[in-house]
Amino acid sequence: MADGADRERGAAGAAGGRVPAQPQERATWCDERFNFQATFLQCLAKHVPNIYSAEMDPLLEKQEEMVQAAILYPLECYLFGEDPDIFLEKLQQSGTSQLCGKVFKGGETTYSCRDCAVDPTCVLCMDCFQNSIHKNHRYKMHSSTGGGFCDCGDTEAWKAGPLCTKHEPGASGSAKENSECQLNEEIMEHSRRVFPSVIKYIVDMLIWEEEKELPPELTISREKVDSYYCVLFNDEHHSYDHVIYSLQRALGCELGEAQLHTTAIDKEGRRAVKAGHYASCQEAKEEIKRHSENVSQRPLHVEVLHADVMAHQKFALRLGSWLNKLMSYSSDFRQIFCQICLKEEAGSEKPCFISKLMLWDAKLHKGARKVLHELIFTSFFMEMEYKKLFAVEFVKYYKALQKEYISDDHDRVLSVTALSVQMFTVPTLARHLIEEQNVITTITETLLEVLPEYLDKNDKFNFQGYSQDKLNRVYAVIYDLRYVLVSKPTVWTDRLRERFLEGFVSFLRILTCMQGMEEIKRQIGQHIEVDPDWEAAIAIQMQLKNILLMFQEWCACDEELLLRAYSECHKAVMRCSTNGRSREKTVFHLCGHTLESRPYRVSADPVSIHLPLSRTLAGLHVRLSKTGAISRLHEFVSPEELQVELLVEYPLRCLVLVAQVSAEMWRRNGLSLISQVFYYQDVKCREEMYDKDIIMLQIGASLMDPNQFLLLILQRYELADAFKKIKPTKDQDLIKQCNVLIEEMLQILIYIVGERYVPGVSNVTKEDVIMREIIHLLCIEPMAHSAITKSLPENENNETGLENVIDKVATFKKPGVSGHGVYELKDECLREFNMFFYHYTKTQHSKAEHTQKKRRKQENRDEALPPPPPPDFSPAFSNVVRILNCDVMMHILRTILQRAVELETHLWTEAMIQMVLHLLSLGLLEEKQQLQKSPEEEVTFDFYHKATRMGSSALNAVNVLMLLEKLKTVPQLESQKDTVNWILQIFDTVKRLREKSSLTTVAATSGSEATKGDESTQDKEKAERKRKAEAARLHRQKIMAQMSALQRNFIEAHKLLYENTLEAQVKDDAIMEEESMSSAVDYSKIALGPKRGPSVAEKEVLTCILCQEEQEVKLESAAMVLSACVQKSTALTQNRSRILELSGDMLDPLFMHPDLPCGTHTGSCGHVMHAACWQKYFEAMQLNFRQRLHVEQIFDLENGEYLCPLCKSLCNTVIPIVPLQAQKINSEDAEAVAQILSLARWLEIITVRISGYSVKNAKGEKQNLPAFANKGMGNSALEFHSILSFGVQSSAKYSSSIKEMLILFATTIYRVGLKVAPNEADYRIPMMTWSTCAFTIQCIENLLETEGKPLFGSLQNRQHSGLKALVQFAAAQRTTSPQVLIQKHLIRLLGVLLPNFKVEDTPSLLEVDMFHILVGVVLSFPSLYWQDAVDLQPSSISSAYNHLYLFHLTTLAHITQIVVSSATESPTTRSSDNSEEARSAQSFCREVCQYTSGCFSQDIPGWLVWDCVKKGIMPYLRCAALFFHYLLGVSPPEELLQVSEEGQFKALCSYLSLPTNLFLLFQEYWDTVNPLLQRWCADPVVLSCLKGKSIAIRYPRKRNSLIELPEDYSCLLNQASQFRCPRSSDDEQKHPVLCLFCGAMLCSQNTCCQELVNGEELGACTSHALQCGAGVCMFLKIRECKVVLIEGKTRGCLYPAPYLDEYGETDPGLKRGNPLHLCRERYRKLHLLWQQHCIIEEIARSQETNQIFFGFNWQLL
Repeated sequence: MADGADRERGAAGAAGGRVPAQPQERATWCDERFNFQATFLQCLAKHVPNIYSAEMDPLLEKQEEMVQAAILYPLECYLFGEDPDIFLEKLQQSGTSQLCGKVFKGGETTYSCRDCAVDPTCVLCMDCFQNSIHKNHRYKMHSSTGGGFCDCGDTEAWKAGPLCTKHEPGASGSAKENSECQLNEEIMEHSRRVFPSVIKYIVDMLIWEEEKELPPELTISREKVDSYYCVLFNDEHHSYDHVIYSLQRALGCELGEAQLHTTAIDKEGRRAVKAGHYASCQEAKEEIKRHSENVSQRPLHVEVLHADVMAHQKFALRLGSWLNKLMSYSSDFRQIFCQICLKEEAGSEKPCFISKLMLWDAKLHKGARKVLHELIFTSFFMEMEYKKLFAVEFVKYYKALQKEYISDDHDRVLSVTALSVQMFTVPTLARHLIEEQNVITTITETLLEVLPEYLDKNDKFNFQGYSQDKLNRVYAVIYDLRYVLVSKPTVWTDRLRERFLEGFVSFLRILTCMQGMEEIKRQIGQHIEVDPDWEAAIAIQMQLKNILLMFQEWCACDEELLLRAYSECHKAVMRCSTNGRSREKTVFHLCGHTLESRPYRVSADPVSIHLPLSRTLAGLHVRLSKTGAISRLHEFVSPEELQVELLVEYPLRCLVLVAQVSAEMWRRNGLSLISQVFYYQDVKCREEMYDKDIIMLQIGASLMDPNQFLLLILQRYELADAFKKIKPTKDQDLIKQCNVLIEEMLQILIYIVGERYVPGVSNVTKEDVIMREIIHLLCIEPMAHSAITKSLPENENNETGLENVIDKVATFKKPGVSGHGVYELKDECLREFNMFFYHYTKTQHSKAEHTQKKRRKQENRDEALPPPPPPDFSPAFSNVVRILNCDVMMHILRTILQRAVELETHLWTEAMIQMVLHLLSLGLLEEKQQLQKSPEEEVTFDFYHKATRMGSSALNAVNVLMLLEKLKTVPQLESQKDTVNWILQIFDTVKRLREKSSLTTVAATSGSEATKGDESTQDKEKAERKRKAEAARLHRQKIMAQMSALQRNFIEAHKLLYENTLEAQVKDDAIMEEESMSSAVDYSKIALGPKRGPSVAEKEVLTCILCQEEQEVKLESAAMVLSACVQKSTALTQNRSRILELSGDMLDPLFMHPDLPCGTHTGSCGHVMHAACWQKYFEAMQLNFRQRLHVEQIFDLENGEYLCPLCKSLCNTVIPIVPLQAQKINSEDAEAVAQILSLARWLEIITVRISGYSVKNAKGEKQNLPAFANKGMGNSALEFHSILSFGVQSSAKYSSSIKEMLILFATTIYRVGLKVAPNEADYRIPMMTWSTCAFTIQCIENLLETEGKPLFGSLQNRQHSGLKALVQFAAAQRTTSPQVLIQKHLIRLLGVLLPNFKVEDTPSLLEVDMFHILVGVVLSFPSLYWQDAVDLQPSSISSAYNHLYLFHLTTLAHITQIVVSSATESPTTRSSDNSEEARSAQSFCREVCQYTSGCFSQDIPGWLVWDCVKKGIMPYLRCAALFFHYLLGVSPPEELLQVSEEGQFKALCSYLSLPTNLFLLFQEYWDTVNPLLQRWCADPVVLSCLKGKSIAIRYPRKRNSLIELPEDYSCLLNQASQFRCPRSSDDEQKHPVLCLFCGAMLCSQNTCCQELVNGEELGACTSHALQCGAGVCMFLKIRECKVVLIEGKTRGCLYPAPYLDEYGETDPGLKRGNPLHLCRERYRKLHLLWQQHCIIEEIARSQETNQIFFGFNWQLL
């Protein structure tokens, strides 16, 4: 219900905000003597044209304000007699209607309960569903197409739980049981006076046709103004772009304006596009028409309307929505409204108001239709009594309405005919309409009347050259028939029976037009030129399938009705069958039997696949059998009239046609016939096509003489000659054709006798039928729930009945992280397997047979697959089995077996033999079952006797049994041996049963002997199989021994190769051995300082994936490279709200903010190439793509993108592989240096060195020098060189190709990371190199921590080799840049750590990420050794100390960072810990407190500070360990190869030369660090943070993860339904998408939210991704349940959502609608995809596999 607070008040919403009307005007309204209608119209004539004067650019809020003040407020005051707001508030409080009545908009989610809904059209809105009992039932979710209506409160729609808690009486807090209060008499009186005038005005204005004039009562005396509008109307033929183009050309307007017009037209249905004098508007109209018309399209619909007409029509709609609101308040208002709408003028033929509007519906524009339909929903459909009256009016004009709709071009949702579902599906209303309005006849007649152009001269349908659009509209009429029949009546009245039968007979007229339609004739000689249109006929057949079944079900409800319907249907079939019966009969003899029949050959005469009449008759016949009413059939149709042969004729022809298509006799008839045959047997149509034809043949077999029946079949299959003794032709094609026809015929005979799983043919239930279908599907392979559902036919409620039985026959196997759950058949159901199951396609048949034989082989059993014993035929069909033991059948079986035995190779096939054996099995099983049930003398079924009888009296005559014995010796039939043995056993059993009953005395003994005999043969076979299996095992063993010998020889011969392949493995083993001996061998696993362990530098020999040649990686060799992808990333950001710079032109990337807002990540797939090979490959790709311009490119070659040649990952650069320089430290030298080089001395030396450089560099150029402490500058020259005295060596010399690659890769990092044009000389290239190195290490550390993996030893190979190459590259890159530049960067970096180096723009300690600083200083430090064109670098010892001191300094700074940022941490309750660490922490805090002048509180307990530091520094230490390991190659301690919290910290400290009590570091260097600490703490940023004015980042940083998603998908749909686009005022449904990175809900694919970014139009998702994920992002499309991955503006792909139904399947597009729940594993997989930076890779892979020619415009997502 609409909420009182929701009322449309425009800008002046509240009561106080309105302008009261003039007092005299109100008096006029209220005066009883006045004619209300005249006064009302005068008021409108006066105000409306003024209010709606500016239609070209309307000010909606202003208009609404004026409407309220001048018209609606006085009107409401008169109507209610008091202040409208107060009155409506009271009405609102007094209770709501029991019916919900919410009208759905397109895209809104609706829910249907499979357990309680009367039919699938009964749906609930989101709110009612969440508050109902159905949310715990089996429900379905779907997106509404719009125009539906919530059925909450409608007791006829639900078997249980019709009301949600909101709509239960008394739920809204009212004490009254009565759901709504009564209005007083005065208000009712006023309503009766006001409503007629308002309704009449609305109707008159909506159906007003004059363009220039108004009705006289609305024209006031003022002279007519020449003010007109050119109005453009919406249609569904012209595209958006076409309309925009036409408007631009015709009106000369801007693109933006044309787009605005077009959007408004699409939404509202019409729009004024030009205002002015009549002549100018008329000219514009002609122009628009001229530009919009083309060969295939009619012009746009344009009218010129007078401004006043336009204004009144607009106001009429406003009044309509006003009435709409009123209706929702009170039932009395609704009733008065409905009475007035339905009132017909006395003595006039004119329709009532509501009928007028309905009949005019197709001429109204979109906006008017919406208001009108909503008005019908809120009034008529909320009152059951008036709903009935409305339905009667609707049916009265049904034909006219449907014809209007079919010639209209608007969607069904916008047509009044779409309301039929709301009336026809209400069971009581449907009954009333059938009885009183004869609705079935009306609908069927309408159907015939709208399709006259498709009837040929014989009154049969022929849909050649049909219009798809028209047929789609005709389906709406068929749907209405389905709605009327959807619920069967339980009580039949005579009137209902008569009317239904009348409708049924009328429906038979439609079927008569379809019976035998679109006949086809076999093409001989020449191929058909044009494939005929076949789709329409099949589509109508599909639409009618459920209606045919429903008619049969309705008939079966009542015996009398069923018999009468059968009689009518039979007459109709006979009428169709007697045509063209002029030919003489022919006679056919075989086996002493004769058949007289009319000559007809499927291969020569016309034949049709469409026989709905015959099939309906078959359906009714089965229901007669099921209900037992067949015993009275002779009263309605005498046996002579029945003419079974004629009934069987047409379905038989159809099956023969299918057989001949299989035999490729109709190849020249093209694809259309193949398609028809496919659908004939497909699950969508087979119930009313193929299945019914089989039933009709079973009816024939039960009523005809069996021999005659088989002769008819032989003749129709054109196989009469094949079974006579005539020698056939030598033509191989004809023989093959004949063989296929025999196979097809045998198969049909198997189906006629064996397919009894139809209620009525035997005593089975629907559940049995479904179980059998499922068993046979699962015999092929395990299947997903959706796959099984698709393979089962649906009933009228779209249910397959699967859930009720699936657990009896199958077990469910849950899915893994990908794929879906499957059902596997239970073992006990396998015995139900029938190889010739009639719903198998040929491929399914062979697949199932193969699967079952394989399974039996594995179980060491024979491969016989005999048929399972079928259920008994019901009495009406019991004669069918006689065809098994009749003479003709025996002749057929004997002939085929004889041909196989005599090896007439071309006249039989193995498949044929299989079928003969199957028929024999069926015959024997039938006799066995009959003998077991009744005494022998009563069993007339003598299959055994006939099979053992000789075929003739000739000397060489044989019987079937003898033939079977011989069959075992035929070598081609080895695979059928087990089946033959099984049949021989059954022969034996039947023989014994026959003898047993004649020799009852020795019954017991023979019985036991029989079982013994069975057992003994079985034992023999088992022993034989065992022997074979043993022989096979020995044979396998022998082969394996030979293979391993060969392998050994190969390894000997190719030792070198083998060693290389196993190199990695051996190496790991060696390391392991060394580690185990580490106690004996004294070498340390320390990476920094004088005790640094040796680097493990092995010889690296790599193979190029392109040329397959090996090469050792050396400095002087040609470069080898790794394919890599550099991308910007926000995976570690701590602050998603930070605005990212889209262009990095002005960016200085030297310092990374501790938020890590956006880094540059480098990933590699680990595949190696020669640089030269890679360059050739890349150039070849460029050339290739230049030649294929039209193909949409997956990758952007301009930006260096390519797919890795091996794994097809997307790459955009290559990393040069630089070998690790092995360095060993002489321990004696190291100790000597340790005596001199303390931290203080080291600092002094580098300070002098740097200041010396600065003086040098400053000569000749003025620059801001760092203000150095003027220490030891006396002997400056000596001091300047002292840095070199601790050991130097010459720099590494790289080959030119390595240098080239170093520059190439560095430039890519710079280009991608800063989004700028490449520039090899830019000063920021080294900064970006260090930055990507640091950021990539941080990402990997974060990933390892998230996954709970150890720091070392668990990296994937690609991550390991990528990281190793990246770190070595970062160290080598320095050599390609000017050293002066590197020194400048170093000074700025050191400025953060050593405040006396401060350059002007040095950031504060709290504004930088320390790990980035560490990487930068370590990699740039060697530049200090550069000496006037002498290229030097520090020796091992020098670099060991440099690394140690740089690392210690950075660590000290980071500890200070952590302590300062955790100052605001509130202590958790914990007993005071007085460890050494806690004491050190306490004393450190005292110092900090002193240096920050007390801003840092020293009350924080020491243990808490230590706790914060230990936790906070962990990620930094882990990153540093990774960095130094890959830089220096020193093996890490064993503890880092496992996951353990405590052991890890100690191992890290030892590896990085740190004390485990980190505060000891301060104490060790106190004198040197004290001044640094003082300066760090005195920084203004630090002080403001401590004072609480700004917030510093906390350590450890939080690990990012995707947002929390709700467990139940309907919660997400709920959120989406409440989503309102922030930029759009209308309530049209949007496409809400959810960003999985940050949780923002966006409005996707909508013009309202497009943004201009750098002059480009971007959709909401694409522009959000630029900020949230630096261009890479992950969204969930909520209404479609799909994940979208996007990258940049041009790439994206769909990915399965992490929501699964109970069967472990995703549901893209919510097509199945099952309840969905979050799958944590799949969501985690998505999380890893993001954190591993594999989204781009996934998109590229997806785009490569699903290359589409017309790509999706990702830019506007």
